Amino acid sequence: MAQRQFQTEVNQLLHLIIHSLYSNREIFLRELVSNASDALDKLKYLTVAEEAYKSLSFDPRIDISFDKDAKTLSVSDNGIGMNEADLVESLGTIARSGTRAFLEKLSADAKKDSNLIGQFGVGFYSAFMVAEKIEVTSRKAGEDVSFVWSSNGQDGYDVEQLQSGGRDTQGTTVLLHLNEEGLEYANRWSIEDIIKRYSNHVAFPIYLTYDENEYDDKGKVKSSKKKTDKVNSGAALWRRAKSELTEGDYHEFYKQISHDTDDPLFYVHTKAEGTLEYTTLFYVPKKAPFDLYNVDYKPGVKLYVKRVFITDDDKELMPTYLRFVRGVIDSEDLPLNVSREILQQNKVLINIKNASVKKLLGEFKTLADKALSGGEDAKEKWETFISQFNRPLKEGLYQDFANRDALQELVRFKSTAVEGWTGLADYVSRMKGDQKSIYYITGGDEKTLRASPLLEAYRAKDIEVLVMDDEIDDIVIPSLHSYRQETPGADGKTESRSWDLKAVNRAGADEELGEKKDRAAEKEIRPVIEKLKKALGDRVKEVKLSRRLHDSPSCIVADENDPSIQMAQMLRAMGQTEMPDVKPILEVNGDHPIVAGLKNTEDQGRIADVAGVLLDQALLVEGVKLKDPADFVKRLNRLLAG
Repeated sequence: MAQRQFQTEVNQLLHLIIHSLYSNREIFLRELVSNASDALDKLKYLTVAEEAYKSLSFDPRIDISFDKDAKTLSVSDNGIGMNEADLVESLGTIARSGTRAFLEKLSADAKKDSNLIGQFGVGFYSAFMVAEKIEVTSRKAGEDVSFVWSSNGQDGYDVEQLQSGGRDTQGTTVLLHLNEEGLEYANRWSIEDIIKRYSNHVAFPIYLTYDENEYDDKGKVKSSKKKTDKVNSGAALWRRAKSELTEGDYHEFYKQISHDTDDPLFYVHTKAEGTLEYTTLFYVPKKAPFDLYNVDYKPGVKLYVKRVFITDDDKELMPTYLRFVRGVIDSEDLPLNVSREILQQNKVLINIKNASVKKLLGEFKTLADKALSGGEDAKEKWETFISQFNRPLKEGLYQDFANRDALQELVRFKSTAVEGWTGLADYVSRMKGDQKSIYYITGGDEKTLRASPLLEAYRAKDIEVLVMDDEIDDIVIPSLHSYRQETPGADGKTESRSWDLKAVNRAGADEELGEKKDRAAEKEIRPVIEKLKKALGDRVKEVKLSRRLHDSPSCIVADENDPSIQMAQMLRAMGQTEMPDVKPILEVNGDHPIVAGLKNTEDQGRIADVAGVLLDQALLVEGVKLKDPADFVKRLNRLLAG
């Protein structure tokens, strides 16, 4: 049979594993056991949900054995199994569109991080860290032939049907031919230690077969017999009482289901009884999953019904903005044969999901409150949470109207008034008594936004402005319109107040900056405004006298009904090619010498040059790329030359 070639991404991954990821080789066994557990989960579901499998004899188990002399180690299960097509798809291809981009971005430091193995969702390949050759023998449930997949991890792979010597029952056996580095795992103690640390709470029994030796007085082996021991607890951890579990138990289970090598940031374990009976165990990682912003992200929550695994790839189990959450939902009320199509409309699951979201958001709020009143550990945990997951929570503001009030209390921003992160409630607590709105600026990076001339008058009036440098802020924040806060009143009734959210880079946000210039001053500068309008033509929507500029000669703002220039650019980058050009409003500082100098000139060339430079420099300050940089330079040079 002709040798088959790995998909390009598999070749890249194998090269990365074999040459770079040697910091934590032992995870190969965790990954193989996890794959075996998944195979058992799938078959267990079929035996209760599909008529064709209900008569199948099925006593789920995982078996591990080794032979130090032959330099082999095997992991076997009697789960769903694979046929030829499954072996090619599962072991020759990585069907994840984000994998190539992720591989290409790996830095030298990142390549040393063995945690990447699990993040890829392709943990099988980690076995090549300890094996010079791997053979996978498998027989699919309901079929009567076995196939063997084999590879050295370098020259492609072979798949062939076995005429004899295959499996008698359904399932898969992974046989590793160990390399020199892998020989350290060909012993009972290493295997037991790894299983107890990483896979102790796998819901199926794991058996280890080894030689039990009897020694003579001189320490030589007198006799030997095969012995098989169960080496894991095999209990569904989430179903056990909290009082029975230690922090270590929770952390161990998290690593098992998430393939993360770090402990979680925190976890939430809930058992609901009453109208609905269900158990949930949710974890928040310390680091955002690598595919957090991929369209084809891998969901992190598994659904069980009465401890029977149903699915782990349903993106409806959690709202998309909580896709970083890992864990388990186990329901007593769903039918075992529930289909994925029915799941999306099932009232029981919808209620569990809604309650779980509220529980998680409540835990996030508790974490935030502890950061204010607690010690350094609480502050550090909250800082880690916000640095990793602030952006998904902002997505929730846009997506989840039912929980918008709770999310408004969680999202954080930078500010012109304080260092670090601040919330909307914090902003309101610092407002002057007569301030009516919450002001913010969106656009480019934080440094550019802080240097914007749009902030000059707000600083002069000591008005705080939130600095929103996340590209989604321009989409999310305008959808809020206002921030509402409810507080207990003196009479015991709840009092509600709200403040409009206003972008300082939009027209109409300068109402609280003071009175307009006196009529005489306005009348005097009006001819200059007309000259600039005429010179700029259709490059701008309007030219106005500014109330927000103190030191700078000009700035740009967007009409209240238009997207900002930065948002328009982002939408075009996302493929909305029919997006029309957004024309900015140019605001000028009538007291600035550059603007005031146009009062007494009718030189059309000079007026055109000044107008062009005022607009282009205002665009540059806001981080907007000029359409014609050469024209800007020519105009500037002519003005400098006098």
